[in-house]
Amino acid sequence: MGLTLVESSPEGLENNPYPEVVEAPRFTCALGGAYGAALAVFGAVPILHSGSGCGMANAHGLTYASGLNSGGTIGPTTTPCSGLIEEHVVFGGEDKLRRLIASTIELMKAELYVVISGCVPALIGDDVDSVVAEFKDQAKVIHVKTSGFIGNGYLGYNMFLDSVIDGLLVKKEKTNKKLVNILGIAPNQHIFWKGELAVIKRLLNSIGLEVNTLFTDFASLKALEAIPEASLNLVLNPWLGLEAAQKLYDRFGTPFEHFGYVPIGPKDTSAFLRRVGKKLKVPSKKIEAVIASEEQHVYRFMEYLTEMFMVAMPHSFTAVIADSRTVISLVRYGANELGWNPELAVVTDDPPLEQREQIQRLITTGLEGTSVPRVLFDYDSHRIRLAMREQPLQVVLGSSLEKYIAKTESEAHHLSVSYPTYDRLVVDRSYAGFRGGIGLLEDMSHSFAGPV
Repeated sequence: MGLTLVESSPEGLENNPYPEVVEAPRFTCALGGAYGAALAVFGAVPILHSGSGCGMANAHGLTYASGLNSGGTIGPTTTPCSGLIEEHVVFGGEDKLRRLIASTIELMKAELYVVISGCVPALIGDDVDSVVAEFKDQAKVIHVKTSGFIGNGYLGYNMFLDSVIDGLLVKKEKTNKKLVNILGIAPNQHIFWKGELAVIKRLLNSIGLEVNTLFTDFASLKALEAIPEASLNLVLNPWLGLEAAQKLYDRFGTPFEHFGYVPIGPKDTSAFLRRVGKKLKVPSKKIEAVIASEEQHVYRFMEYLTEMFMVAMPHSFTAVIADSRTVISLVRYGANELGWNPELAVVTDDPPLEQREQIQRLITTGLEGTSVPRVLFDYDSHRIRLAMREQPLQVVLGSSLEKYIAKTESEAHHLSVSYPTYDRLVVDRSYAGFRGGIGLLEDMSHSFAGPV
């Protein structure tokens, strides 16, 4: 998991692209990503086969860092964990896991149990798959193998989906011509995941489609098992969820549409609805009626914001520091709808090397202004600070880690929009869809609004 930049690093660091120590990285481990996904499925119980510190670290370092959220009813101290110690490193932890799964099924009633193995089981050679298979006649139990220092929290989301496909899904006799699955929005690592899924669902419902968000809805196990019934898998991320979409195509023949990012504002949201509608043969008259109604609302309400923002931050030089999907969305919205000048775009989710050229293209093309941002792929907070110092910035959309430097060194308006976020509460807030940009500007106003 090294650091790779599209261009050379800030002055003095170009000869050390893989530092031994990373300051305040922007994601949790793969176990944490799978753990967050399991917690997001209503009626599912995660079972951690790891040291107890893995669960506690992610309780505070994953959910709490995602806009001050808790882990829900099964999160933090209520999550079953094998609590591996030195004894199990020597003698193995399979029996401890076996007893833990049995007691969890007895004491914690759930529709789905998700065993997530950490790094210690991989080091000592525990056969977790065999232990999990012993319970196939007692309950729905799947295993997400995140062990072995295998990657970050975004990859953990991919691994969760992979285990769901292998462990739960069977081919359906019929598909629902109106049903769409949403892929690429990772619980907790994307701090607006709950609100984004809700907005995307409402948008697609408005043109007559049915939507399976996989997470947040009360359907829980039923939602996961309904994945093969869909007629389309919609990937709202430049790389996350693509492997799952390809696997679902190979196994069930479900086509997928790779939109690449969550649309913000009327222009991208209209394009999004038209593209999905065309794919599923939704009458264009119906789509255009929804677009016309929403655009009328948004542009009317934007009139109430124009005076404040034209005075406070006209054509602002902007930095966006976030995961790749969020960077694309916000750079496009700022440049194409607000007239901001994107100066710096830092992608912090460490996407695969083979996807980075495409991500850079999505960030830098299709912008209506004259400014094209400098693009970095980095997650080291010190290096990000150095990059910020080289740019004239007036607006910084990033994590709470950038708050101090934005205000003290750049004198820029700052808003936390990416992981980790410790300085605001995010429940079902999002900036997605036609009206999301209004919410963004409302939230931005706290940094400068006040008495004259």
